[in-house]
Amino acid sequence: MGTLYIVGTPIGNLKDITYRAVEILNSVEIIACEDTRVTKKLLDHYSIYGKKLIPYHEHIEEEASDRIVQILKEGKDVALVSDAGTPCISDPGYRVVKKAWEQDIKVVPVPGAFAGAVALSASGLPSDKFLFVGFLSNKEKKKREELEHYKRLGYTFIVYESPNRLLKTLSLYREILPESDLVIAKELTKIYETFVRGKTGEVYNFFEQNPEIIKGEFVIICHPEEKEEFNQEEIIEKAKKLKEKGFKIREISKLLSKETGQPKNQIYKLLLNNL
Repeated sequence: MGTLYIVGTPIGNLKDITYRAVEILNSVEIIACEDTRVTKKLLDHYSIYGKKLIPYHEHIEEEASDRIVQILKEGKDVALVSDAGTPCISDPGYRVVKKAWEQDIKVVPVPGAFAGAVALSASGLPSDKFLFVGFLSNKEKKKREELEHYKRLGYTFIVYESPNRLLKTLSLYREILPESDLVIAKELTKIYETFVRGKTGEVYNFFEQNPEIIKGEFVIICHPEEKEEFNQEEIIEKAKKLKEKGFKIREISKLLSKETGQPKNQIYKLLLNNL
């Protein structure tokens, strides 16, 4: 059996690659990559020649993963890379890794850059506990639900976004997380690396007024505003008024959960004992 190496590559600056990654790319015969043109640019920069490049992207994942596993079973080593950063993190790759494990093929990670962590490290937002989300849903209703959920969790969360959806997504942040701290990073590790910081409304206004810089992919890092203290008396009073209007306890719990950001089950238990 060959070995499948999961190789992290630069997210912008071509110098941001480990000695070990270059060594592995030099040693393998075959490199599976998202875009052969992007990978060839990296290989040329480090004078790595004579490699067989196999395209591996979301449109051909199933077929390509079977082909790669077959190559590995023939005893040849394969390096899996993405266009930028660590493979399988909001990028294609996990299917071939899963199939390799199923066939008892050795999988070896070769650490590298990860745009979410890079942006978080320089954001100035709390990073002791954070959630990496990747891309939010394309559907507005689902995206709203996701942001409401992450708001209730109360800790920093990281989202990727494309330029054509940036303003629409930021408008939802402004609506759902109005007092939250937001940092947006673009062109990470490149010459025009940019960080935009502020409350959600301030960040939205900045990009609305500067549409010419809405290019490339963005990392959005948000730390939700602090939750209000769970005021039982206030919640019970609001619940009584809703009950007088004919709402049932489960309906009331759902409504007050959205209003206060408190867990629905916690409110439901409180109301069962006090209404």
